[in-house]
Amino acid sequence: MSLYLDDMHVGLRASGSGTYHLDAQKIKAFAREFDPQPFHLDEAAAADSVFEGLCASGWHTAAITMGLLTTLEPPIAGGIIGAGAALNWPSAARPGDVLRVEREVIEVRPSRSRPDRGIVLMRIRTINQFDEVRQELEAKLVMFRRPAGEAATA
Repeated sequence: MSLYLDDMHVGLRASGSGTYHLDAQKIKAFAREFDPQPFHLDEAAAADSVFEGLCASGWHTAAITMGLLTTLEPPIAGGIIGAGAALNWPSAARPGDVLRVEREVIEVRPSRSRPDRGIVLMRIRTINQFDEVRQELEAKLVMFRRPAGEAATA
């Protein structure tokens, strides 16, 4: 079964995503290609930075979050289709973090002009094994209504 707009309500939560084990090698590989700053690439330089140690790029954390969102059950029908977002990194992801995601519906808006869909605002938190929040995301997602004749999710 998949989730449709019709299944969404404020307060609906999902947890139990897969996990992602972050290590220095993964942090450096991502940084070399997408965010080549010293605090993502070199332990000594990172130790002397505001981060006081090697840390993942926020964009790396965002990419990990997207991958983990696809592991939540039940999945969103039609995929995770973004229509905008606000992103915060209250603390940096570090080597040794085991990351997971949780999502919560905070608003549901059926479309007036397109009755087959709507927008759902979700709060998505990326958390490590010590329950430290590494990323907070408020995402506007396009969600579709259940096709006629398809059974509702339990």
